[in-house]
Amino acid sequence: MMTRALLADRRGQVFVAILVAMAVLVPMSNLLLPPTSWLHVSSTTMALLGKYLCYALLALSLDLIWGYVGILSLGHGAFFALGGYCMGMYMMRQIGTRGAYSNPVLPDFMVFLSWTELPVAWWGFNWFPYAMLMVLLVPGALAFVFGWFAFKSRVTGVYLSIITQMLTYALWLSFFRNEFGFGGNNGLTDFKDILGYPVQSQSTRGVLFALSALALAGGYLIARGVVASKLGKVLIAIRDGESRTRFLGYPVDAYKTFVFTLSAMMAGVAGALYVPQVGIINPSEFSPANSIEMVVWVAVGGRGTLVGAAIGAVVVNLLKTIFTTGFLAPFWLFLLGGLFIGVTLLLPKGIVGTFDEWMAARRARNASRDSQAQRAAGQPAE
Repeated sequence: MMTRALLADRRGQVFVAILVAMAVLVPMSNLLLPPTSWLHVSSTTMALLGKYLCYALLALSLDLIWGYVGILSLGHGAFFALGGYCMGMYMMRQIGTRGAYSNPVLPDFMVFLSWTELPVAWWGFNWFPYAMLMVLLVPGALAFVFGWFAFKSRVTGVYLSIITQMLTYALWLSFFRNEFGFGGNNGLTDFKDILGYPVQSQSTRGVLFALSALALAGGYLIARGVVASKLGKVLIAIRDGESRTRFLGYPVDAYKTFVFTLSAMMAGVAGALYVPQVGIINPSEFSPANSIEMVVWVAVGGRGTLVGAAIGAVVVNLLKTIFTTGFLAPFWLFLLGGLFIGVTLLLPKGIVGTFDEWMAARRARNASRDSQAQRAAGQPAE
């Protein structure tokens, strides 16, 4: 059944095909074509597009829980940032004696702060497989524990949204502290390489871009597989009538905890791919304003559409790039707020949701017109 649903998802097939094509063509254009060619994609543009793709995966993970379960998380940036910190910790351990203080074990900021031993939290991050495992486990474990207690306590609606925002705010304040052991205000930066390959080289950037595109495609297939299955039907039932679903005997808390944990792990992967492409991770990624902005991405693209969430993330961040580089930069937040209000009033279902509604109405009109024509053709002539 799930396979049939995926095969019938024409929009998803096009979306995944575009991402796979981008994963191949964009790095090839950057590496093989000369800068004078109009088809050449510069390294800066490729890194910017890679960042957009990471944001798209993050938005997709949020749409999975908000659009299909009704869980409005205003702290999803916490899981994104934790995945990013796990990747950053791995790359900091790879610097070794190439740092400013030439310490083979301690990162530069720890030597500067007179630390003598590596904190327990950093153990194992010199191994890539361990770091990738933590990219999934750290956000997933936090989401599981948080979700278990929140959903068992029947916390829903605006109260749950406020608690998720408090969670990311608490992490934001904690990671700012130097004694927390994660670089304080400056965060983690000055990365040298990843798996032995220079992180600034064109080939490495091309691979990171391709991985971002493929991760978004994989994230979409996972999310689509969930919502198209029997599990997805239960999730939608929870969204539309949680009390009724609970009364029918479904373990609502377990379902919500599972999908919340899955969403957090997807956000962690997005953060891990984001960090080597932008070259830094700091506590600002935990900012509650960032998590609220993610909600705008999903609303603009279309809640409950998956593809729309990804499109909304790319569109909003493209506008952000344009409007924060000119004289309108001080007014970006006002523009973002205006965009959210405008979409809410004029396109309440977002870009993709409104398009779907328009296409459905058009098909209904065509079907009605064809039916009337068939009835008219079947009437006997006078």
